[in-house]
Amino acid sequence: MKIQEEFCRPVKVDALPREGLSQAIEATAAERAAVARQYGLVDIARLTATFDLQRRGRDVRVSGSVHAEVTQSCVVSLEPFPVTLDEPVDVRFAMPKPEKPGSKAEVETLAFDGEDAPDPIVDGKIDLGALAVEFMALGLDPYPRKPGAEFTPPASDEALDSPFDALAKIAKKAD
Repeated sequence: MKIQEEFCRPVKVDALPREGLSQAIEATAAERAAVARQYGLVDIARLTATFDLQRRGRDVRVSGSVHAEVTQSCVVSLEPFPVTLDEPVDVRFAMPKPEKPGSKAEVETLAFDGEDAPDPIVDGKIDLGALAVEFMALGLDPYPRKPGAEFTPPASDEALDSPFDALAKIAKKAD
């Protein structure tokens, strides 16, 4: 997972209580503006998340949800329009394996049935802000269309020449 400096809420894995931790986070106006610039959004009016962190040995499971109220630009009309995102989160993180002399640290990649490999725990921390931004970005429509917006090609009085018309002209000149 890429570290997001725009909205950073690190949690130390070693400090997680045995019974787990529930955490609610919210981006400030400055953080929302920085994230909006990064993702090409007109605005982010709200970016919040609630997470439950459960430690199981060397792994940590983070589940919860991300809520965002953003303004995107329509790909058809270029008009801004509001979008509300509610994205579920369920991610497993793993501590790196202990290093052996002369080898690089690796993350254990054992996956359970149909489950993705765990994300790495970096420097003993999980950045919940970066996780919230990641899931917000995954929920964004890459080609946002304002409701009701339809593309209509511009009207043209002239008939468009086809490529075959151009070839026919070349063939006539060659004769």
